[in-house]
Amino acid sequence: MTATASPPRPATGLRVLVSGYGGFLGSEIVRQLTARGNQVVGLGRGDYPHLAALDCQRIRGDICDLAAVRAAASEVDAVIHTAAIAGIWGPWERYQKINTHGTENVIKACQELGIRVLVHCSSPSVTFDGDDQSGVDESVTYPDRWLCHYQHTKALAEQAVLQAHRPGKLHTTALRPHLIWGVEDPHLFPRLIQRAKQGRLRIIGGGKNIIDTVHVKNAAAAHLAALDALAAEHAVIESDLQKSSDLQKTSDQAVKQETAGGRAFFITQDEPVACWEWIERVLQLAGVRLPRGRVPLPLAWSAGHALEIAYRLGGLEKEPPMTRFLAAQLAKDHYFDITAAKRLLHYQPQITMAEGLAELAAAWQ
Repeated sequence: MTATASPPRPATGLRVLVSGYGGFLGSEIVRQLTARGNQVVGLGRGDYPHLAALDCQRIRGDICDLAAVRAAASEVDAVIHTAAIAGIWGPWERYQKINTHGTENVIKACQELGIRVLVHCSSPSVTFDGDDQSGVDESVTYPDRWLCHYQHTKALAEQAVLQAHRPGKLHTTALRPHLIWGVEDPHLFPRLIQRAKQGRLRIIGGGKNIIDTVHVKNAAAAHLAALDALAAEHAVIESDLQKSSDLQKTSDQAVKQETAGGRAFFITQDEPVACWEWIERVLQLAGVRLPRGRVPLPLAWSAGHALEIAYRLGGLEKEPPMTRFLAAQLAKDHYFDITAAKRLLHYQPQITMAEGLAELAAAWQ
């Protein structure tokens, strides 16, 4: 089985559970699923009144509770798992409990309930070791060192999801959307704007590094594309099984073919930008000036390492003003080749960078 020449038909007949449905990305996924006719179940820790108008069954629960996950997934065909804790500071136990063990609960529920498709929202940071990533694809390996607990626990979760892939039973994939942004962004832009207003934002390194980003509408569309691709692959194998009594032979043949199942994919705008030029443009739209100060990367790296040690020894929960991960992210290239996502998921960005920034300008005015 190879990738089809044209995108598979939207799997609108599937009833889909979206974990973390009240989050920035999860909300947009729910909007797009309901808009095209899927029945949707949302699992989250809050009530999320901003989604009340959508045709979505809302369930309050925690992915760290296997029973709650199992109950929410009891009558669905597929799961899109976006629930996670982001950030670059905090205790290992917290990140492991939510990002790794929470994902393991989702996998267990899928396996126990016979769910066909699991699309997991991962992160490009699972491959980041602090060095430049210039146009890399999914052949890049996991790093030998971890700069924060978020990326480490997300990597463990991603590996668990991919290892759970079983052709003909549970089809899984992991998407790595990079720097998700948009009008309602509660993380990236507010953080940049706050730091700039406080005079705490400085250009790290030479200021010429290239990065990828992805608009939230494109990131959500990629998850729907993955859902459709996996559902189509499952349907092909299911059809083959009806013609053959040899389950193992059919599964072995599927494994040998190039499919979306069991793989990770980088997801971006497909429009790499100069990091600090892009940040300056966003700050201009917000009416904030980009500070002109520069800090050499070695100095920022050393300061971040020293602050990490001090904050850890002091038991401080507040995030340090600089860390090694943040220094490297602000100074190094991190842009990606998304050929695989285009070919196997039929992913194409729906909104361009220019369109997204225009939307942002209109909203902020």
